[in-house]
Amino acid sequence: MISVDNVTVMHGGTPLFSNISFAINDTDKIALMGKNGAGKSTLLKIIAGQSKPSSGSVSAPKGFVVAYLPQHLLTSDDCSVMEETAKAFASYLDMKAEIEKINEELTVRTDYESDNYYKLIERVSELSEKFYAIEEVNYEAEVEKVLLGLGFERADFTRSTSEFSGGWRMRIELAKILLQKPDLILLDEPTNHLDIESIQWLEEFLMTKAKAVVVISHDRAFVDNITTRTIEVTMGRIYDYKAKYSHYLELRKERREQQQKHYEDQQRTIADIQEFIDRFKGTYSKTLQVQSRVKMLEKMELIEVDEVDSSALKLRFPPSPRSGNYPVIVDDMSKSYGDHVVFKNSSMTIERGQKVAFVGKNGEGKSTMMKAIMGQIEFQGKCELGHNAMIGYFAQNQASLLDESLTIFETIDQIAVGEIRTKVKDLLGAFMFKGDEINKKVKVLSGGEKTRLAMIKLLLEPVNLLILDEPTNHLDMKTKDIIKDALKAFDGTLVIVSHDRDFLDGLVTKVFEFGNKRVKEHFEDINGFLRNKKLENLREVERK
Repeated sequence: MISVDNVTVMHGGTPLFSNISFAINDTDKIALMGKNGAGKSTLLKIIAGQSKPSSGSVSAPKGFVVAYLPQHLLTSDDCSVMEETAKAFASYLDMKAEIEKINEELTVRTDYESDNYYKLIERVSELSEKFYAIEEVNYEAEVEKVLLGLGFERADFTRSTSEFSGGWRMRIELAKILLQKPDLILLDEPTNHLDIESIQWLEEFLMTKAKAVVVISHDRAFVDNITTRTIEVTMGRIYDYKAKYSHYLELRKERREQQQKHYEDQQRTIADIQEFIDRFKGTYSKTLQVQSRVKMLEKMELIEVDEVDSSALKLRFPPSPRSGNYPVIVDDMSKSYGDHVVFKNSSMTIERGQKVAFVGKNGEGKSTMMKAIMGQIEFQGKCELGHNAMIGYFAQNQASLLDESLTIFETIDQIAVGEIRTKVKDLLGAFMFKGDEINKKVKVLSGGEKTRLAMIKLLLEPVNLLILDEPTNHLDMKTKDIIKDALKAFDGTLVIVSHDRDFLDGLVTKVFEFGNKRVKEHFEDINGFLRNKKLENLREVERK
């Protein structure tokens, strides 16, 4: 069992949360919920031992192993997929190597009575006791099983990690965590980069093989399938429900209705007391009663209603400068990495003002095509941008590219030019960065807050061709809706990669499907595309 005791985290003098306590039991499957910026990722890092609280502590039994998958990560690019994943067994292999080295040394040394010799004997005994308590590991077979479960093919095992997209690198890191067989797994948005088969495999693994799990996710089905307990972080405190996510939503609604009722009752009482004080202040015969009521107000513990994130946010992209009739023309394009063919002989034409989606399984070339259009990679064939095409690009890792040493205000102020410089605070307020929050450093922001900040940067320059690669990862439901409304009103051309059917519904009018090394054009919206393919959702496209 791991215990979180009276943990407080201060950000710039204000508490993110105060004196929170809870325990994680051996087989708990917990969803950590709350709006963006409430402190979910911060709490996960503290439990993982990667951050320290301002006060309070986290304690665990000796030898307790915690494995943590953050939202943003960088795997090294100097080895193959198999070699990187096998690093999960580094401690096991290091232990084995050290035992062999000491045993070899003991065979050649003759100083049997020396302190050093005794220390070596003690060390090898201690290591051997640990080593032989572990079941013998055929680590290559274990690595293979997990990589195949997460969607890799055998041919991928010898490929360099540098050839894979951010989503696939995330899977390599996830594989390493699962192979460690930890006592507690901490996952921050693990499904953002997974297709349906991998999500189903991960669900099955977490439900049947994992011990304790704490997960942050905006994927409602995933959270409902794997968790039995929900901890909500809100307004600096937590609420702990022994219920899965969908049941928690009902319980939270009831709690807030009760709070609202008690709050309104208390406000009426306060108003009545204040009216008496105002009416009889200065009346000699009522002095004691007035003083009594003043003391009553001072001692009253005010009821707070937990926040419902109801920020009225209306975003608008600046008017687009007019581009040519065809902002993107791709002709007979092919792209390979060594022997691995991503797609070949692919063509597409995107007209001015069109909003199109790239869909398909991970690794089939959606992000690669975007990078080719951007001129960021080399390819065979032709790609032409239309007259006066001005691109705004949002990459999957856009949030992690922000300068973490700057504040929120500095991040925007340094790129704002002209009249907008006088309205930076208003713009930040529209994105729910209010008051003193704008002086927070980027490094302390949550994944969702960083994504919002990166989106503001995109809003500051007039563009007519928006290219967005998974822009909704790490965003809560409300912010997704706000950004979708802004994109619907955008008068330029939009190209978007997303797994999120709800987000694409009503937004795009044409679909390019990536699969089997081809790009296929569908002249219909996302629902028409799925209907004609007799599929329920985009995850099924990925499975097919």
